[in-house]
Amino acid sequence: MNVMKNTLQVSNPNDYARFLNAPVLHPLVSVIHYDEVSPIHSSLNRYGVYGLFIQRNFPKNLTYGMKMFDAADGSIIAVEPGQIGGKEDDGEGIFISGWALLFSPELLHGTDLEARMKDYPFFSYFSTETLKMEPSEWSRITQLLTQLRHELEENADSPALRAVILGYLRLILEYCQRIYLRQLSKEDQSSTDLLKRFHNLLREYYLDRKQLDLGVPTVSYCAGQLAYSPRYLGDVIHRATGGTAIGYIHSFVIEQGKNLLMNGHNINETAHLLGFEYPHHFSRLFKRVAGITPSEFLL
Repeated sequence: MNVMKNTLQVSNPNDYARFLNAPVLHPLVSVIHYDEVSPIHSSLNRYGVYGLFIQRNFPKNLTYGMKMFDAADGSIIAVEPGQIGGKEDDGEGIFISGWALLFSPELLHGTDLEARMKDYPFFSYFSTETLKMEPSEWSRITQLLTQLRHELEENADSPALRAVILGYLRLILEYCQRIYLRQLSKEDQSSTDLLKRFHNLLREYYLDRKQLDLGVPTVSYCAGQLAYSPRYLGDVIHRATGGTAIGYIHSFVIEQGKNLLMNGHNINETAHLLGFEYPHHFSRLFKRVAGITPSEFLL
């Protein structure tokens, strides 16, 4: 599947609003009520913004990164800048009930919420579960969205309005975090905790640019940092995901590579920034993990 083809570039929250013929209410945030604009055409979106899709019903066979899945009804899907998600338009109009909330990273710049975003794991490609709402949570979150939209409709953009918007975003995101933590508590906590630490270690490895000196992270390195043997780490990752620890690392690295490619880096630059000694090593791994070459991804 070539996910770079036929994608809607959502660089600004209102790019998606205009695609759906929904009202444009603010330059940095968009609140869309699907019930008012349906039927709509589906779209495969490349995001430069954060988004929460809060819906009673989702289209089947949605793409999220390189994966395809069916979302549970009455749930939330979260996306962040650099991700790809949605479904290519098949020409059919679809009826959707629910909301979309999209907001620009620019809105968060310099605020406490900007720093907090890294603590919301439900935005990650590696979060395989949608956030399944209880009826009371659906009611409260949609009420907040209704109130936020009224604020956008009735007030011109100003520092005071942006402070109000951030207040609503904080509250909605904390509801999402509560749902995520409730679902997490139902899983095997020990395996989940180690998986989360493993994932955060990989994130910090690239944030600290260790790959430029140490290369692509290895299972031995990660196990040592987590104070476990490579064998034990591998067993826990297999129990939690069904896959291998090296497979998890490679999937993480290729997701970083896709983000770099989508942000304008060529294949050689991307390979270097990921810690590969030779570009063809990156291309070979990309093909094995994603099923297509980096060149095909960029078509």
